[in-house]
Amino acid sequence: MALHAALVLASLIALFPIVFIVLVSVRGENGWTHPLEMTGFTFANYSHVLGDTEFVTWFINSAVVAGGTMLVGVFISASAGYAVSRMRFPGHKSLMWSFLLCQMFPVAVLIVPLYNILGRLGLLDSYGGLIITYCSVSVPFCAWMLKGYFDTIPTEIDESGRVDGLTPFGTFWRLIIPLARPGLAVTAFYTFLTAWGEVAFASSFMSSEGKYTLAVGLQTFVGPHRAEWGLMTASSVLIMIPAGLLFFFAQRHLVAGLTAGGTKG
Repeated sequence: MALHAALVLASLIALFPIVFIVLVSVRGENGWTHPLEMTGFTFANYSHVLGDTEFVTWFINSAVVAGGTMLVGVFISASAGYAVSRMRFPGHKSLMWSFLLCQMFPVAVLIVPLYNILGRLGLLDSYGGLIITYCSVSVPFCAWMLKGYFDTIPTEIDESGRVDGLTPFGTFWRLIIPLARPGLAVTAFYTFLTAWGEVAFASSFMSSEGKYTLAVGLQTFVGPHRAEWGLMTASSVLIMIPAGLLFFFAQRHLVAGLTAGGTKG
């Protein structure tokens, strides 16, 4: 009974910010001043955000960057995790330790060196540069997780693929990848979220208003003397929808992927 009560309390605490934001978003421009009043509901904030701002452009930009980060990040993480799990080559242990060390640097420390690198490559203010930046953050963690997941797949499957004439990449692509779907689902979910709501890198590397992502675009709702809380809360609710849909489709793989990747590594 006490456990159930604690779980219910924890659930209410977790849901409170979301419910509060939703209530404020449907209370009009100044609804945030009296968010608990159950009158005056309107979708004016949503219509204003979708019709009178650049929210749709920001949404498309974020979808391009987050989707690209997810595809590139999953491919690099799976390749690196599989190589370290199955192959023994000079430096394979130091490679994983270098991935671990990359996780220890805070974002603020990485902004300046990444800015200089992207500037020399001509990738500032571009989707490609932002995708590479997000992959540099998400790939180390995902490679560690997928390496642990690949360790749970019997090596006899690789050997049978070689006997059937498959190349190492063919074995990886045709036999191992289908078996690693839970781990890949977790990786895809993590890499998508890494890019979807990130602010610091996007604010520093994207300068054209037409290439703003959602997190950067929302900053235009905050002026020097006033913040448009109605527009910000409505935008926040709309931003949650893609992440919620991705979680809905990936949730049945999340537990298996996280536990398998965490028990062996």
